Amino acid sequence: MKQLFTIILAFSLLSTFAQDKPAAFKVGDVAPNLMAKDHSGKMVSLKELSKKGKVVVMFYRGAWCPFCNKYMSQLEAALPEFSAKNTTVIAITPEPEESISKALEKTKATFSIIYDKDRKIMKDWKVAYSMSDDMKTKYKGYGLDLEKQQGDWMLPVPATYVIGQNGKIEFVHFDENYQQRADIKNILMSL
Repeated sequence: MKQLFTIILAFSLLSTFAQDKPAAFKVGDVAPNLMAKDHSGKMVSLKELSKKGKVVVMFYRGAWCPFCNKYMSQLEAALPEFSAKNTTVIAITPEPEESISKALEKTKATFSIIYDKDRKIMKDWKVAYSMSDDMKTKYKGYGLDLEKQQGDWMLPVPATYVIGQNGKIEFVHFDENYQQRADIKNILMSL
């Protein structure tokens, strides 16, 4: 009996840890709803936006990340093409509102950027992860202390999803390598 209890406890712990690991949604999955205020104070609801057309949901790490800034600039440059295909772009980040203004300066982004203060959106979308101790030390060596800047070391996998009007995911780019991002042409072709 004791052995059975140990096996059940071990399985429960493994299941709990497995749920904390980032995992990509698949094409055809129903996207979790999100509702939050963006950087300009406007309420953004995925459910409401998707009634009007498709939605690109992009997660980025912060204004300190050159790969994020480059990608956001590319999305901004393609906004006329997204608009022509009746598609809205929104970005979600763990960085505080004052840092979002730095991202806006660097990227000239005009789409909605949502500060995921409690990391609820990142967790609901299964993109959240906590940086390893080795990476924390490395980033601190670069002069970047995310705990001081944003309150923790939690970041999103830089994922990009396209959500259809039916609320289902139609395009997925999920790569734990923060240097890899969805090609804008591929996103546009999926619309």
